[in-house]
Amino acid sequence: MHVLMTGGTGFVGRRLAERLAAAGHTLSVVSRDPEAAARVLPSATAIRSRVLDFRDAGVEAIVNLAGEPIADKRWSAAQKRRLVDSRVTITRELVTLCRSADTPPRVMVSGSAMGYYGAQGERVVDEDTPPHDEFAHRLCAEWEAAAREAESTGVRVALLRTGLVLDAGGGTLAKMLPPFRLGLGGRFGDGRQFMPWIHREDHVRSIEFLLARDDLDGPFNASAPHPVTNAEFTRTLAQRLHRPALLPVPGRLLELALGEMARLLLTGADMRPRRLLDAGFRFDYETLDAALAAILSRGKRRD
Repeated sequence: MHVLMTGGTGFVGRRLAERLAAAGHTLSVVSRDPEAAARVLPSATAIRSRVLDFRDAGVEAIVNLAGEPIADKRWSAAQKRRLVDSRVTITRELVTLCRSADTPPRVMVSGSAMGYYGAQGERVVDEDTPPHDEFAHRLCAEWEAAAREAESTGVRVALLRTGLVLDAGGGTLAKMLPPFRLGLGGRFGDGRQFMPWIHREDHVRSIEFLLARDDLDGPFNASAPHPVTNAEFTRTLAQRLHRPALLPVPGRLLELALGEMARLLLTGADMRPRRLLDAGFRFDYETLDAALAAILSRGKRRD
């Protein structure tokens, strides 16, 4: 299968590219810096700077993971617009490719995030749960709506509302491990907010699963079956590192430092992958303790 990817040099995209290439698929990637992308992607990958450069390439499937990191900068009005545009603009370009190709791709698996649901308190959340209206929800909703425009061309569209992606070498743990290894970790606020998470290997496998299953479309929660609260996450990570986690960060301090972006750390959703499980997908890492054990043991071997 010929797969076109955006976001192929990101934390998830690089691992997905490795697996797709190893499975014998033809891989094309859109990157703003093709030379840099070529250094981290499989050698046979075709890399171009624009989506429409692949209009006549016979693309059969699309994986859309592009988007500026949501937590790298304070959410000014201009930054909010950049966050939306970095996702929606390239997604609409992919829809244009679908409309202009002689034979449209069969499927698009397009990124979204747990932020679609907004703050949900302690409610159990599945794909049918009504969202709480706030910026993170509006960002994801606009992104998803742009992707679903491809359905008018006969493309099957699956949307992955992804939790925190965990693995060595990047993602959420890259920021958390240094202070926790020094014994300086702790919960955010009261720690009661949920942190849906997924091991990177399970996340990549879920994308492959949705590419292959012609009967699956619409939204899917990409998170492990057992989400945890922030307090449980920090406690489990500290135990795995054999360090204390006694330095909570007051919610008010986060709000002063980060403004509205602090909601990413102080609110959450008890998000469950109901539709993936109903479709027969099985997670290799169902619990946080098992995921962290595997990740940290691999990190030690690399050290």
